[in-house]
Amino acid sequence: MIISTILINHMSEPLGFQLDNLRIEFTVEADHFIELTKQLTIQESESQKIVYQSERCPFDNNFFDVSLALIPRTQYQVTVTLYDEADHPISKETHFETGKMNEVFQADWIANTDKTLQNTLFKKSVSIQSPVKRGRLYITGLGIYETYINGEKVGDEYLTPGITAYDQWLQIQTYDVTDAFNQNQEQELLISTGDGWYKGTIGFDGGKDQIYGDQHRVIAEYHLDYPDGTHEIIATDDSWLTTNGKITKSAIYYGEDLDDTITPKEWQPVVLLDQDKECLQDRLSLPVKIMERLPVQEILHTPANEYVLDFGQNQTGWLEFYNREPKGTKLVFQMGEILQEENFYRENLREARAAFVYISDGEEKWVRPHFTFYGYRYVKVEGNTRPLKAKDFQAAVLYSEMATTGTIETTNPKVNRLFENVLWGQKSNFLDIPTDCPQRDERLGWTGDAAVFSNTAALNMNVFPFFKKYAKDVAVEQALHDGKVPMYAPALGNFDGGAAVWGDAATIIPWNMYQTYGDPAILKQNYPAMKAWVDWIRKKSKSEDLWTGTFQFGDWLALDGENPALPTGKTEEDFIASVYYYYSSTIVAKTAEILNFSEEAIHYEKQAQQIKKAISAEYITKNGRLAIDTQTAYALALHFELVPENQRLRVVKDLIARLKKDDDHLKTGFVGTPFICQVLSRYGYHKLATKIFLLEDYPSWLYAVDLGATTIWERWNSVEPDGSLNPEGMNSLNHYSFGAIMEWAYNYLLGIKLTSPGYQAITFAPEFDYRLKNVSGRFQTPYGNFAVSYQIETDVQHTIQLKVTVPFGVTLKAVLPRSENVSINVNGKTTASDNLSLTCGTYEINYIPTLDYVEYYSSETPAAEIMSDPLLIEKIDAVDPVLDFFRNDPEVVKGGLGTMSLAKLNTLLPFIQISAEHLEEIHQILTTTPILSEREAAALV
Repeated sequence: MIISTILINHMSEPLGFQLDNLRIEFTVEADHFIELTKQLTIQESESQKIVYQSERCPFDNNFFDVSLALIPRTQYQVTVTLYDEADHPISKETHFETGKMNEVFQADWIANTDKTLQNTLFKKSVSIQSPVKRGRLYITGLGIYETYINGEKVGDEYLTPGITAYDQWLQIQTYDVTDAFNQNQEQELLISTGDGWYKGTIGFDGGKDQIYGDQHRVIAEYHLDYPDGTHEIIATDDSWLTTNGKITKSAIYYGEDLDDTITPKEWQPVVLLDQDKECLQDRLSLPVKIMERLPVQEILHTPANEYVLDFGQNQTGWLEFYNREPKGTKLVFQMGEILQEENFYRENLREARAAFVYISDGEEKWVRPHFTFYGYRYVKVEGNTRPLKAKDFQAAVLYSEMATTGTIETTNPKVNRLFENVLWGQKSNFLDIPTDCPQRDERLGWTGDAAVFSNTAALNMNVFPFFKKYAKDVAVEQALHDGKVPMYAPALGNFDGGAAVWGDAATIIPWNMYQTYGDPAILKQNYPAMKAWVDWIRKKSKSEDLWTGTFQFGDWLALDGENPALPTGKTEEDFIASVYYYYSSTIVAKTAEILNFSEEAIHYEKQAQQIKKAISAEYITKNGRLAIDTQTAYALALHFELVPENQRLRVVKDLIARLKKDDDHLKTGFVGTPFICQVLSRYGYHKLATKIFLLEDYPSWLYAVDLGATTIWERWNSVEPDGSLNPEGMNSLNHYSFGAIMEWAYNYLLGIKLTSPGYQAITFAPEFDYRLKNVSGRFQTPYGNFAVSYQIETDVQHTIQLKVTVPFGVTLKAVLPRSENVSINVNGKTTASDNLSLTCGTYEINYIPTLDYVEYYSSETPAAEIMSDPLLIEKIDAVDPVLDFFRNDPEVVKGGLGTMSLAKLNTLLPFIQISAEHLEEIHQILTTTPILSEREAAALV
C-alpha cells in the first residue's frame, strides 16, 4: 500500500495561489481495503517548525480541511501519514507556497509614455554579489506579459496574467527564479507586454477596443534570500528603462505581426503610474501552458495553388516554425479550421484576422507568436522562398494545466473518435476561462456553454481549480449588476445577460463541482452570488412563482423552431426559464443547508417548491400530460422530476411518441441535448438512447465524425453533407456544448453513478447494448482510479463479463441489469445479484442475463442493413440469391427499395421471382443471426 498523490486545493505543489479553505487530499493505492488511521502534519519548510498537526483519526475520508493562518511568501511542508492495524506508518510529503497574500507591494506600476506601442519592453540590469539561496518573482502586467532573466524566459506558462475584470481584480503570478539568478553575476531583467484582453479589441459583435485601459504597465518584485540570512527586493521603480519591442501589432483576434529586423528605439526612463494596487490578488487561474505539440500530418498543394499545413487536429494554440529564410523575407501564416473545395478557408472566423506575420532577420531559429492564440487545423503559408519541410513546423497546443481524468473506449471507432472530439473541444476551449470557441471574433466565457458542459468537463479532466476561478469571474460581474449573471464572464463591459441556463451557471457550476469533488470551497466562495442570482430572478420576473417577461435564449440552436431563422427552438422560453428558476432555488437551498445557514435553507426550499407547484399548474395536467410537445420539454420534466413519480411513465411514453414523430432523431438545442439520452436510459429506454447516440445521418453526433470532425461543432450541421459550410453562418467547428453527451456515456455506458459527493460511494450500474458490446474506460475519482471494462460474449453462452477496479476508500454498489434472481460470479465466488457491495480491489464479474442482449435480424430489418452484413448475405444466397435484385441494380436501391423490409418483399414477387417457400427459410436465418457490430462488419469487408 502506498500514498500515491497529495493535492493541495486540488493542485500539485501550488506556488503563489489563493489558498483559502485549505484542503489536503490524498489517494491511496492498495490491493484491498484495510482499516487505517490518518494524520496530517504541516511545517514551515525553512524552520521545520510544526504549525499544524491533526489528531490521529480513523480513515473515513481521504482529506483534511485545515484551518491555518498562513504567512505570505512562505513554503510549507505537508506530510500525510497512515497507520495500519499493526501501527506501521506509511508517509508521503509534498509542499505548497503562499504568494503575496495581503502584503502590500513595495514596487510601483511602471509604463512607457507612448500608449500606442503594441509591444512594450521594460528592463533593469542588476549585479548579484553572492549566490542566491532562494529567489522568487511576484509579478503581473497589463495587457499580457512575458518576462525574462538574461534572455531566458521565466516559467513555462503563457498569456499571463490571464483574463479577469481587470478593474475589479488582477492576478499576481509567483515564479521560482533561484536558478536563474545563480547563472550569472550580472543579470538583465526584462519584461515584454502586449495588448491582450486588456487593451486590444475583444468582445461580441466585433468587439470593443481598450475596454479596461489604454497603456501597457507592469509591477514586479524579485525577492532574493542569501545564505547569510539577508533579504533583498528588486522592485519595479523609476530606475527601470523602457522602449518598444519587435511586435508591431498584436491582439487576440488579430493575431500577431513580428518583425525581427527592427532595432528597438533608445531605452528611456519609465514613468511611474499612480494606479490601484488594492485589486492585486494572488492567482486563482491555472497556468496556461504548451500541453502538447502536434506535427504536420501533410503539406497540401491546393487547387488554388496554395501551400497549406494540415496538422490533422483542430486545436488551440499557435504555430511554431524553424526559420530558414533570408533577412527581410515576409512570411504570412493564416489559420483555418476546414478546407472548402480542397482550398484553404477562413470565412467562418468572421472579423478575426487570425494570422501570424513574420519578417525574418536571417537567423536560423524557432519562431512563435507571443501575445495571441489561434483555433485551427490548417495553416496557409505565403511568402516563403525555400521549400516547406514538415519537420520545420509544429502546433503548440495551449490550454490550462489540467490532468485528464476520464476516458472511454468502445468497439466502434467512430464513437471513440467522438469521445476524442469531446476531449479536444474541452482542451481547445478551457484556456483560462471556458470559451465558446477559440478561432473567430468571440472566444468569450459564455456562461450557458459552461453550465451545460460542466459535469462532462469534470469527468474528463481535473477542473475544480479552473472552475473556482471562473466562478469568481461570474460573481465579480454579478456584484456590479445587482446579482444579474452576464452572458459571458468576464463581461468586458457588456451589461446584457440574465437569461435562464446561461445565468444559472452561477448555481449549477459550483453545485456540480461540489458533487464531483466533494469539496464545498466553491460553494463557500460563491454562496452570496448564488443567492443574489435567484433573488434577481424574483425581482425581475413578471410572475410571482414563474420566471416570465425577460430576455431568454430558449433552447439555443434547437431544430424544432417554427421559424428556421430563429435559433431559440420551439420549447416555450418561459417554461425553460421557470424550470431553471426552480432548479437554482433548489441548489441554493441545499447549499445553505451544507453551509449551515438553516433559515436560508428553509426559505429557498420553500421558494423552490412554490415554483415547482406553479410549473405544474401552468404546464402539466393532473393526469401528467405535458402542455409542450417537444423533446426538450419532456427531457426537462423528467430530468428535474417535475411530475409525480407515478405519472413519469406517462411523460416517458409521450417523449417516445414525440421521438417517433421525429424519426428518432434529435431536435434539441443547448438545453435539451444533455438530457435526452440520460432520461431515456434512466427510465428504461437505453436501447433507444443508444440508437439515437449511434445515428450517423443529420442530426447526430456521428454525422460530424463521418464528415471528418476532430472537435465538436456549434451547430448540428455546421458542415453540410457535401462538405460545404452551413450557409446560415455562425459555424464554429470547435464548440463543446453538444459534447455534453459524454456525461451520458460515463453514467450509462460505463455505469459510473454518483452516490455521495466526491464519489466516496458509487453505484455501478451500466446499461448494455449489443451494438457496443465491448466497452472500457476509467475515471480518476478524488479517491483514485475507478476502471471498468466489459464485453457481451456469445461464443459459447450469452454471458456478461466485467472487470471493475475500485479505489481505496470507495464503496461500490453494483446494480447489474437483467440479473434478478441470477447468481453472479465475483472472482470465482458465487454471490446474490441483489447484494453486490465492493470495496477496494479489482474484481472479475460474470453472469448470464435473464434476457439476451444479443440483437438478431428480423423480417422487419431494412434491406440496406441486411446487405451490409456479408455473412448474412452468404447464408441467404445459399437458399436463394434474392438480394441480387438489390445488389445488381443501383438505380433500384437509389430509388428507395434499399430501405424496404423483407416483410414487404412479397409484393415484389413478380419482379424478383422469389418463391414463397424461401421466405420462411430466410426468416429463420434472419432471426438466428446476430447483428454485426460496425467494427465486425468493417473487418469482414
